[in-house]
Amino acid sequence: MLRHGRADADLASLDEVRAYAERIEGEHDRLDVLVNDAGIGMAGPREESADGYELRFAVNYLAGYLLTRLLVPLLVRSAPARVVNVSSAGQVPINFDDVMLEREYSGVQAYCQSKLAQVMFTFDLAEELRDSGVTVNALHPATFMPTKMVRQAGASPMSSLEEGVEATRRLVDGPELEGVTGRYFDGLSEARAHPQAYRAEARRALRELSEELTA
Repeated sequence: MLRHGRADADLASLDEVRAYAERIEGEHDRLDVLVNDAGIGMAGPREESADGYELRFAVNYLAGYLLTRLLVPLLVRSAPARVVNVSSAGQVPINFDDVMLEREYSGVQAYCQSKLAQVMFTFDLAEELRDSGVTVNALHPATFMPTKMVRQAGASPMSSLEEGVEATRRLVDGPELEGVTGRYFDGLSEARAHPQAYRAEARRALRELSEELTA
């Protein structure tokens, strides 16, 4: 569920994401920062979104992809502006032959490929918007913070919520990151994402798939 003031949007429905973007554009004449942070963890069986897509790929990646795409014109008009994609250090290659994991499902694969997709989109969009005044970065905020997602996965917390908030907030308004774009951070440090994120052909395949699925 995504919240903006009193309005809610179910991120498992692309139609609701579209309507949500329309409400934002209708209510505001500028947008300084967009943080895509909603997500579903690894625990649980395979489920599908309202559009028939694997649920973690749909909510963790496609919803943020579509919302960002729809709000790009507003972000550009508001420049300087920032997009922050809250990803994860848990990343695995996207299996483009079975992205929806219909043949063999794993919650870990579903979650981790959706998080890599966020990073790949970050790199692509940063390049597209390089001269627009809009920066686009992604991060792994902290490891196993005491959140509902971590508790459901049965993992023991390792980082505090404050650490994750600090790392994310730094990308939102840190003056030292003004003009910095197309980067992936692990906490407060710049880091390397999974190698697939740097492969142009893989990013192109994801871009084409994303356009098809959200059209």
